[in-house]
Amino acid sequence: MNIETLIAQQISLCFEQVFGQNIAADTIKLTPNKTEYEGDVTFVVFPFVKLTKKNPEETAKIIGDFLVEKTGVVAKYSVVKGFLNLVIHSATWVQVLAEMLANENFGKKAPNGKKVMVEYSSPNTNKPLHLGHLRNNFLGFAVSNILAANGYEVIKANLVNDRGIHICKSMLAYQKWGNGETPQSANLKGDHLIGKYYVLFEQENKKQVEVLVAKFKAENSIVDDEALLKFKENAKMQTALIAEAQTMLEQWEKGDKATVGLWKQMNDWVYEGFNATYKAIGVSFDKFYYESDTYLLGKDVIEEGLQKGVFYQKPDKSVWIDLTAEGLDHKLVLRGNGTSVYITQDIGTADLKYKDFGMEKSIYVIGNEQDYHMKVLKLIMQRLGRPYADGMYHLSYGMVELPTGKMKSREGTVVDADDLVAELINLAKEKTAELGKVQELPETEKENLYHTLGTGAIKYFLLKVDPRKTMLFNPEESLDLQGDTATYIQYTHARLAAILRRATALSETHAVAAFKDFSDVNPEEKELIQLLTAFPQKIQSAADEYSPALIASYAYEIARAYGKFYHFHPIFDASNAAQKAFRIALSAVTVRTLKTAANLLGIEMPERM
Repeated sequence: MNIETLIAQQISLCFEQVFGQNIAADTIKLTPNKTEYEGDVTFVVFPFVKLTKKNPEETAKIIGDFLVEKTGVVAKYSVVKGFLNLVIHSATWVQVLAEMLANENFGKKAPNGKKVMVEYSSPNTNKPLHLGHLRNNFLGFAVSNILAANGYEVIKANLVNDRGIHICKSMLAYQKWGNGETPQSANLKGDHLIGKYYVLFEQENKKQVEVLVAKFKAENSIVDDEALLKFKENAKMQTALIAEAQTMLEQWEKGDKATVGLWKQMNDWVYEGFNATYKAIGVSFDKFYYESDTYLLGKDVIEEGLQKGVFYQKPDKSVWIDLTAEGLDHKLVLRGNGTSVYITQDIGTADLKYKDFGMEKSIYVIGNEQDYHMKVLKLIMQRLGRPYADGMYHLSYGMVELPTGKMKSREGTVVDADDLVAELINLAKEKTAELGKVQELPETEKENLYHTLGTGAIKYFLLKVDPRKTMLFNPEESLDLQGDTATYIQYTHARLAAILRRATALSETHAVAAFKDFSDVNPEEKELIQLLTAFPQKIQSAADEYSPALIASYAYEIARAYGKFYHFHPIFDASNAAQKAFRIALSAVTVRTLKTAANLLGIEMPERM
């Protein structure tokens, strides 16, 4: 039972029966009463007086009388101008807690028979995962969990970018300067090894650009800044190294045995590295797609679109779509020589994914620099009449920045995901040691705790911000025991777990029968229960908005509310057995809710801390 929902339904019924007006219950908002006036929740009647044709005080009194007489939930009320303050029966608070205690799956919905695919991670095989990838992975994994909790069958997909000129850059650099180096001989994870050669390629290419620029200056005695800048940009793609990389790509596409063999070997090293990172950060996938398998897809769909008049062809044989009616421009979908552009592949892959799984929704977790591309893709699939097109959603997220500015892979200035996770685990170890509360734990349990705290810290820090916002990452702040952090929530969970262990050791019961007649519910307990009952709505809202930040904020609210309750009210020194059982039950529901909420975010909750 959700108290606020029940009262809203009864207020809606009051409008229908007393005032002859139809007001949907979900448009009626109640707020916790935090004023000096008596009451647990408040209903503001001012917006409805035009319908009741009575002044605010009269309207509030009529509704208050109706609720007291009809609901059995409202004990009494008071009216302050247009504010109707409602006092909930103590028995109702107890009943609500009992219902939550009995429902192990409270907050989650039964299967709804619908499928949704969440595509996230989507790494390039020319470099290791970095801080930006962490936000992507954590968002995708958390959204998948939240949608599953709302009853969807979720397919977690990873489309790996394992081909193209950027991949050939790493391959060429390794071929030129690798000297047969392996991850084992270099003592590096495979993705780190390949990333090293990607950076090396860019460094060597930069040297060649500088040579071209120097030659350009020597041949042109007067060069303005604009012309020089333009030449530099063009020169980046006109070096001998770039020409060699282009040749290697052509060889790969022709199936050259040596080139494909090198590609497979280097990709295998990268995948081994990626899998180790995925395991360390606690994310997983149900299906992998590879661009090397999908890059030729879409050409048949382009032909279908030409036949339907969705696309048009220019004299040079290139194929386009006119999206000016949607406020965009004309978009190329196939080159005149018959080769694909990036969106050609995406069109084909969208069809492939639907053929494989037949999902109603498809969520693409991709950075906001691809907003235009994703808008075009959805419009194309809608124009083609695909049944899944309306369910395509781009979960566009902002970049993660550092105090020093943006990260650049080609310059080797990214924050490596593995290094960052290791740093936070080590920082968690240092901070935990300072508190001096885990000395007696077995060494394995300690190491698991440090990992739980370190990974929890970074996950929560990256997820608590609305996905659409660009954010600044601060490792030290993410482990603050007193702030809005996973560490604070985890500490609250550990404290609750200790309380329940003590209750078990003392054979203290928190069965419903032990507190069903309890009536002395205090304000802090009411506040906590009210927050706990909101869990299903929070999960629903997080799913509707594809925003794990709503769950993160909710978990923090729960932890704070429990901390407030715990500060003022003893549990094992309660005044009577019913009160003690009630408070242990309240702790049991809170610990379960915290754990469930955190698990939706992919964060583990420690039993000891």
